Amino acid sequence: MQSAPLQSTPLQSEVVQSEVVQSEVVRPEAVRPEVVRPGGSQSAMSRNAVSARAVSSPVVARGAAVSAEPPATGSMVGGTALADEVVRARAYLLRVAEPPAAHTGRLVELVGPVEAAAAIRRGDVSREVSGETSARRTADRVDADLDAAAACGARLVCPEDPEWPHWPFAAFALARSDDLVPPLALWVRGRGPLAGLVERAVAVVGARAATGYGTHTAADLAGGLGVSGFTVVSGAALGIDGAAHRGALAAGGPTLAVLACGIDRAYPGSHAGLIRRIAEQGLVVSEYPPGAVPARHRFLVRNRLIAALSAGTVVVEAARRSGAQRTASDALRLGTVLMAVPGPVGSAVSAGCHELIRAGALLVTRAEEIAEATGRLGIELAREPDRPRRPTDELDPDQTRVHDALPPRAARDVRWLAEEAGLEQDTVRAALVQLEHRGLAQYREGRWQRGRPEEPE
Repeated sequence: MQSAPLQSTPLQSEVVQSEVVQSEVVRPEAVRPEVVRPGGSQSAMSRNAVSARAVSSPVVARGAAVSAEPPATGSMVGGTALADEVVRARAYLLRVAEPPAAHTGRLVELVGPVEAAAAIRRGDVSREVSGETSARRTADRVDADLDAAAACGARLVCPEDPEWPHWPFAAFALARSDDLVPPLALWVRGRGPLAGLVERAVAVVGARAATGYGTHTAADLAGGLGVSGFTVVSGAALGIDGAAHRGALAAGGPTLAVLACGIDRAYPGSHAGLIRRIAEQGLVVSEYPPGAVPARHRFLVRNRLIAALSAGTVVVEAARRSGAQRTASDALRLGTVLMAVPGPVGSAVSAGCHELIRAGALLVTRAEEIAEATGRLGIELAREPDRPRRPTDELDPDQTRVHDALPPRAARDVRWLAEEAGLEQDTVRAALVQLEHRGLAQYREGRWQRGRPEEPE
């Protein structure tokens, strides 16, 4: 049953609410498996009950028709049965709306992906949504995109899918910014479940023009995180990103790469083998449709996903102005833990890290410290590093002064030692007994000397 198109008069908002509720219209997305999103219920009735305020929102164009067609048969996507038209709608939306597409995302939240896609195709959307989609709304390549994804072993993971990372993406609500919004869906390449892989995840990012110090540190930190069961998230770029992925892979740990191009592309080309290994041992994800080419703005936009999919972000090397600094800014705005690794004070690629530390980022140098900052509270605590110990560490102040007074070669009597140490002779005698017991003093023919050469400072 198809409801009549709404009129464009301002008084129709309450009428629309009445018509939708009374006719008990069941939208296609209402037949999805019920998934509770962070911050709200996802029952079918809550999605179908359109309030007067929602209908009058500037996101939805006046006069847009509400479809009452029954849902199509379901298909298997991401291991769960979703309505085929839901999958196709989200694939279409990823093609026509250039991320982050905040207004399009609000429309989808309001009316569901199927209705949103249909409205965009017709052009019955608000000016804000039209601004994000009008240039591509006729580019309906859903079948080609799904086929291209399947050809490279990828799948489309939707918010209706159980493997959607609801909890990490809930942080976007904290930012309250149009440039920090969740993706409409994600193309995912790899066998592991997305939500499970990012349950304990840390982002390791940094400069492309990294130094040997930076790449070694990134690989070492990522390897330690992998051994501890953390997923290492990065962008598969040259420099620090690549080193972090390789470190996690070498340790046998999972790693996740967020691309700024289509899921079927490898960028940079020299990392084609690395990206293939990541897909085998972890996941490769992208919000851009298959075939999409990398662009400068897409790298900056995808950085929000690197930050959101992780409990914390570690910046290993970064100049004062860099993409890693953008990821760090996104991490702070999303309320996740921001960490930075210090470098040489004169290194330009560490200047950004030093600024972050001065501004409050947590200084880290070991994987254990990262795990303590982002892991389970009170469980994953960093052990104190081993410190060099000396035989004199356990001496009390008087014993230390007597030991310092002992000459390393020539032996001296107690009176001379008392004068040199500035202590009473009885105190010196008591200290000498303890020093001799520890092997730190030797008694020779009524005189005393140091028992062993002093260790270097």
